[in-house]
Amino acid sequence: MSNKSVEVAPVQNSADKKAFLQLPWTIYQNDANWIPPLLASHLGLIGFRKDAYYLRNGIQTFLARRGDRVVGRIAAIRNQGHLDLYNDNRGFFGFFECFDDQDAASALFDAARGWLRDQGIRNIRGPMNPSMNHEVGLLIEGFEHRPCFMMTYNPPYYQRLIEEYGFQKSQDLYAYAGFIEMLPGVLKRFSGLAEQIKERFGVRIRPMDTRHFDEEVRLFLDIYNRSISNTWGYVPMSKEELNQEVKGLKALLVPELVIAAEIDGRCIGALICLPDFNPRIKAIKGKLFPFGFLRLLCFKSRIKEIRSISANVLPEYQMMGIPLLLLNALVPVAEKWGITKAEFSWVLETNEYSRGSLEKGGTVREKTYRVFDLDDVFDLDDTESQRGDLS
Repeated sequence: MSNKSVEVAPVQNSADKKAFLQLPWTIYQNDANWIPPLLASHLGLIGFRKDAYYLRNGIQTFLARRGDRVVGRIAAIRNQGHLDLYNDNRGFFGFFECFDDQDAASALFDAARGWLRDQGIRNIRGPMNPSMNHEVGLLIEGFEHRPCFMMTYNPPYYQRLIEEYGFQKSQDLYAYAGFIEMLPGVLKRFSGLAEQIKERFGVRIRPMDTRHFDEEVRLFLDIYNRSISNTWGYVPMSKEELNQEVKGLKALLVPELVIAAEIDGRCIGALICLPDFNPRIKAIKGKLFPFGFLRLLCFKSRIKEIRSISANVLPEYQMMGIPLLLLNALVPVAEKWGITKAEFSWVLETNEYSRGSLEKGGTVREKTYRVFDLDDVFDLDDTESQRGDLS
């Protein structure tokens, strides 16, 4: 570690923004599992480009330097929707990257907390990049596996940097993996039960209607938004965020990997799976231009691993076993496509219903992510010894 003191300053100009964006390439240069961010969307989520999320929320990014060397970065995030809904005086930190340097990490957390305090916010949660509707959590188990599409990844030592500052566990999130060899057992175990549920409640399972692609995507996102009302930490997306997500998903979705459930002609649930684009993102180094988008999006059927990003059911239908029907309907699609692996992520540790369904189906818990909280129990001017007493 350099003996030069750590200096943390807000990102202010184009050079700072470039340094903020480039830092992960230095930290992960020898990590074969790291996947670079897809820069086209990353710029908006960090607040360096117009994004619907920041129409009602705020962000301030910071860089830590030792002399001329950038050694860390962080974003402090004011999530107004969260504040309005939970009234817990809590902000977020996100986009945290840092060398194994506790002084630099602590200085970054001090800066994020200071900015939030200036906003009248005294408690902090993270990592959120930038919210629960995006990439969330710190990887704490499963480092031997590469991350799936739109899931976080980090070095193991990040947990120590965060906990030694004083953060404590708030909630864990799990990623479950299912493999092609499990499918015969899944069909044998659940097909009969699925048929009983369909008959009892009059459920119709259907594929995505590609003739009305935009309307279908909007409908499924609306179900997602309405179904999460009782989920820990969730804030429904705004109308503007939903519109932006519709546009983004149009390029990524594969209609065969989207399955809907209806009762009496009303769509009441949907399963959305995406191809795991991460190996392609790594190949194009996160850059869509000039020709990266062709390598990313062409021949999606050649991608043999998928991620289930959403299996949502409207609240009034959530105890009918509809997710089981949706997952059961995915099996023949997986067989037809030759899909070798499906990741179901993420699932809250407190979501016993979803966890139980996945575990009974034979899936394996492959990764664990953690969200941390820090309540304002000491002042930013406290000494290092006071901080150490809390860790």
